[in-house]
Amino acid sequence: MDINYELYKVFYYVATTLSFSEASKKLYISQSAVSQSIKTLEGKLSQTLFIRSTKKVRLTAEGEILLRHIEPALSLIRRGESQLLKSVTTGGQISIGASDTICRYFLVPYIERFHEAFPNLHIKIVNSTSIGCVDLLKSGQVDLIVVNYPNAYLNNLETVKRTRRFRDVFIAGNAYNYLRGSKLSFSELSEYPLLMLEKKSTTSEFLHGLFQQHQLELVPEIELSSNDLLIDLARIGLGIAFVPDYCVPKDADDLFVINTHEQLPERELAVVYNDKLSLSPAVTTFLNYFESLPSQNV
Repeated sequence: MDINYELYKVFYYVATTLSFSEASKKLYISQSAVSQSIKTLEGKLSQTLFIRSTKKVRLTAEGEILLRHIEPALSLIRRGESQLLKSVTTGGQISIGASDTICRYFLVPYIERFHEAFPNLHIKIVNSTSIGCVDLLKSGQVDLIVVNYPNAYLNNLETVKRTRRFRDVFIAGNAYNYLRGSKLSFSELSEYPLLMLEKKSTTSEFLHGLFQQHQLELVPEIELSSNDLLIDLARIGLGIAFVPDYCVPKDADDLFVINTHEQLPERELAVVYNDKLSLSPAVTTFLNYFESLPSQNV
């Protein structure tokens, strides 16, 4: 069946925005042209793809099936176009998605090594949470991501290379000196102002899950997007911060770790990429910098 690629492109934007008007804006064509393209595609496929109403649009079961196939296909096309443009205009590029914490405390030495080896190759870094990075990878906006693991948003389309184990810790400043050397339960910790990363982060989901396992409700005092800022706020006494151990300043007299009765499970940092897609030599070289951890349950 010979169907114009542009029809599938229009379908994708309507299916992902569930709006003919939003799709027209993204495609820079009229809303009537969007509507006509969908009618043409439905006619060629002999299937109804959308259920239309005055206020909203939603996919039919057939439309959902088509979207599951169109989405990765368009992502592959975009990646191919991007790699061609990069090679022509810049001599090559590698794009990496990671949070600012992971960039600062883990990635910088690897990026420095890569830059020294390939000084003319452009390195693009996109900051997002570990959850947001998965979306960046799936949409083809980055070549690879470095994220917290386990990560429920990953699926079998991605290859996960686990590279470093770490534990999260509760830290406090001198305002809580009376807790130095103490061991608190989650229930006791919940009585103090807790500082943690904002929702829609794997760290937030992780801690909320731990508290739920102990039938406790977690109500943070402050939620932020930066672990460094959480550490600063803990240092001046605003509360007890929950952060990865690798970003806690070593030998800091004004900060200390609060031990817990409940053991905090280890987590890992992982480099994730899609091996179903063609990887450039630059990306393959960068991936080889990371050693995989021995397998273990996490």
